[in-house]
Amino acid sequence: MKKANKKLNAAIIIIGNEILSGRTQDVNVVNISTWLNNLGIKLEEVRVIPDIESTIVNTVNTVRKKFNYIFTTGGIGPTHDDITSKSIAKAFKIKYCYHPEAYKILKNYYEKGKFNVGRRKMAKTPKNATLIYNPSSAAPGFYVKNVYCLPGVPSILKSMLGGLNNKIIGGNKILSKTLSLRTVESEISIPLEKVQNKYKNLEIGSYPFFQQGKIGVSLVMRSDNLKLIEKCLCDIMKFIKKKKIKVIVRK
Repeated sequence: MKKANKKLNAAIIIIGNEILSGRTQDVNVVNISTWLNNLGIKLEEVRVIPDIESTIVNTVNTVRKKFNYIFTTGGIGPTHDDITSKSIAKAFKIKYCYHPEAYKILKNYYEKGKFNVGRRKMAKTPKNATLIYNPSSAAPGFYVKNVYCLPGVPSILKSMLGGLNNKIIGGNKILSKTLSLRTVESEISIPLEKVQNKYKNLEIGSYPFFQQGKIGVSLVMRSDNLKLIEKCLCDIMKFIKKKKIKVIVRK
């Protein structure tokens, strides 16, 4: 993986009526965002859209102009509602056809006589798309320019991410520190805002929680600069000690 000098960002487009209906719970965002953090790429937006061609085309064309990397999940399987590949071809105004290498991979993967029409569909991509190899079930993903199309099945998607490491230009790894406190957000909101204003190039997240019958707040500081995180943490600890707030976890 090459390193870029500028900060890089990404968006995820989750495609599937089953997600919108609540029938299926998405976990791919966690896997992709964790992977992106390690590459030094910040996930800045997630959209969930239905299996409608015009919606996919319009969303992809809008989002790919705003972010360095776009990852789509879902809709590249063998059934009638798997229309992502065809829609991506339309978004880029590229012919939708059998990818010779993908066809060969799938034909060799299935037993003789089992490579049916549905399975052949998974060999179709936008013309000249670059394949993303699948070590789990053979059916590849693909990418065109900055749009990377991955399957919706979490275990398969996760197994394919490693194959993209050398195809992605990343930045400095995004680091984080967590401070969990026995307090409420309203008690620390004003001094926390002052600290955030001081550290413009660092992100501070505030997340309330309820554990073992008691409430608390976890503060998460994120940046690619560890020294900056440590300085920010030091400033937060100053007002925490002043307010005599109990620290539960510091990591």
